[in-house]
Amino acid sequence: MKRIVLLFVIIALVLGSVALWLLGTPGRISSVDLVQVGVVLVVVGFAFFLVLKIAGSYKRGEPAEDELSKKVLQKTAAVSYYVSLYIWVFLIYLNDRITMDTEQLLGTGILAMAVTFGVLWLIVNQRGIRNE
Repeated sequence: MKRIVLLFVIIALVLGSVALWLLGTPGRISSVDLVQVGVVLVVVGFAFFLVLKIAGSYKRGEPAEDELSKKVLQKTAAVSYYVSLYIWVFLIYLNDRITMDTEQLLGTGILAMAVTFGVLWLIVNQRGIRNE
């Protein structure tokens, strides 16, 4: 139960940080910032979905993590690691072509890695894991 409350607190802190970031931005908000805020909201929504799933398992008396969920997480982490390497190569290539602040490049890369992990988790979770 403590873990569920901690996850809700982390989600609230992330949303509060994004709100402070938007309110503290002087002048107009750039389109890159808006895209990054949208991606952060998608990642927070994904985290909220997972917290609700963990809370439902806790109410039913099931363990929070079983062997299958650990295996799915391991497979997802391995595949998303390789995909994120290609994402960083693409972002470095893109940085040579357009002018982009270092902070925006790093933020975009980190958010792309989070979205990649989330999408791959959905795919692996729905498709399942073959016998290896």
